Amino acid sequence: MKTKGCILIVDDEPMIRESVSAYIAKQGYQVFTAEDGAGGLKIFQSEPIQFVILDLMLPGVSGEQVCREIRGRSRVPVLMLTAKTQEEDVLNGLNIGADDYMTKPFSVKELYARMEAILRRAGNGPLAQNFSWNGGELQIDFERSAVRKNGVALSLTASEWKLLSALIQHPQRVFSRDELIGLVFGEDFDSYDRVIDTHIKNLRKKIETDPRKPVYIKTVHGMGYKFGGGEN
Repeated sequence: MKTKGCILIVDDEPMIRESVSAYIAKQGYQVFTAEDGAGGLKIFQSEPIQFVILDLMLPGVSGEQVCREIRGRSRVPVLMLTAKTQEEDVLNGLNIGADDYMTKPFSVKELYARMEAILRRAGNGPLAQNFSWNGGELQIDFERSAVRKNGVALSLTASEWKLLSALIQHPQRVFSRDELIGLVFGEDFDSYDRVIDTHIKNLRKKIETDPRKPVYIKTVHGMGYKFGGGEN
């Protein structure tokens, strides 16, 4: 059965992880959970997470740090959970990038309703800002959906842009061909998986013109592709 999306819950209280996870999973989502900040970030970097439910008070890496890390690479919505009720705590959570804030104890049904409302309003792509690699050789402007190679604007097809955006959103994560088809064309797209190979080939021709330079899109044999950020 196809899922509605991937949700990450990061909370050090087992009862909260279990109850929230069970409820959201019943609604058709795939749910990942972590009991600390480091574990949450690891999952976020390796899975196509579309929404994060994040406890503010976590052991080790704090919820604030996790939120800042997520906001440094993605605009995936974040809903913070915390026992703190002071106005300054709420404002601090929102100022570092949280989309919403709920205090404990809370209603799981209300949390889910807020999550659905935020997802309806939000896009799940990378942050609307500029990124560059290898001293500015490759530049990406997400706000304008623009790509430049050595200062020259590149003409990408809509599919190539969606593909590049999906890979950049989760650097170093290996995407299978089926996953990329779902992300770029939708899960109902009816075609053979090698269509992605053609798009990758065409995209590489545009952003990797010199074989002596670092590779941006890397092939992981037997698995799929990942964005290497210009690593050799």
